[in-house]
Amino acid sequence: MRGVRTEGLTARPVFPFAAIVGQDEMKLALLVAAVDPGVGGVLVMGDRGTGKSTIVRALAALLPAMPAAVGCRYNCDPAARASTCPDCGSRPARGRTQRVAVPVVDLPLGATEDRVVGALDLERALARGEKAFEPGLLARAHRGFLYIDEVNLLEDHLVDLLLDVAGSGENVVEREGISIRHPAKFVLIGSGNPEEGELRPQLLDRFGLCVEVRTPQDLPTRVEVVRRRDAFERDPDAFLASWATEAAALRGKLEQARARLPGVAVPDGILELAARLCLALGTDGLRGELTLMRAARALAALEGEAEVTPARLRQVALPALRHRLRRNPLDESLAGDRVERAVAELFGP
Repeated sequence: MRGVRTEGLTARPVFPFAAIVGQDEMKLALLVAAVDPGVGGVLVMGDRGTGKSTIVRALAALLPAMPAAVGCRYNCDPAARASTCPDCGSRPARGRTQRVAVPVVDLPLGATEDRVVGALDLERALARGEKAFEPGLLARAHRGFLYIDEVNLLEDHLVDLLLDVAGSGENVVEREGISIRHPAKFVLIGSGNPEEGELRPQLLDRFGLCVEVRTPQDLPTRVEVVRRRDAFERDPDAFLASWATEAAALRGKLEQARARLPGVAVPDGILELAARLCLALGTDGLRGELTLMRAARALAALEGEAEVTPARLRQVALPALRHRLRRNPLDESLAGDRVERAVAELFGP
């Protein structure tokens, strides 16, 4: 590839994904979303201190560096046929690429709208009298992950903004004499504690997968978590080196899955099973079936399979559907229990 250069991939050591103990459903959901971002992001709800933010950053560090256009503040894909990016549209030289780390951008609860969407570059405006755009967090997250901790406490105006951008894949800023449109496609990762409040239904529906995490209750797991975390904090380089083989194997598995994904077949029987399951649960719309199909296909690609099987569909049913159920006043059982019952009735024990 002509004009390729590589930049540093991580600013500081990140706990390795392969070394995370337990939390299998969360790890599976994040790997599926990494194989196919079209799944629609991951919502992680559960207890504090269960490694939610650690595992998101660990996944990003696991992903191979991605090609990006040199001089583009939005990390646009050089292979894209067309781009709404203002940097790429005005760049005189094309074809030069660099490899950059997949971005993981934190969206703080107290972030202002200007910081999220971008605003006028005040330094250039005051120093040179120029009207220039300073990209915000959505621009930095393009082609990567936008992570929101305590997502259920996010202010309503930011929720509305995220819904617009998530639906269109573009961020449009028109203010202070500036009119800018740039791509903003990212995997939305949210985490929170359900005891502190619920998500707005519109935002909840935007997450493809929803997983629940709990504090481990068995003694060996708790001890191993503490042991590994302590070893990492004492000597990060040595700990990373001890897990390098496992990390390389998992990275290779992800790369192969991404390459295999377009060729994975989804038989009509699988689509029928997905539709029957959603009908049995009474989910609104067709996002349930679409998410089931995409997640099962990504999982099949991850496992090296040529087509989706009922076993893979069953494996992703709970995270794909638990947050899409209507409340039934005659059934006070948890959403996850209702999904598991429907799965058992349809697929057998």
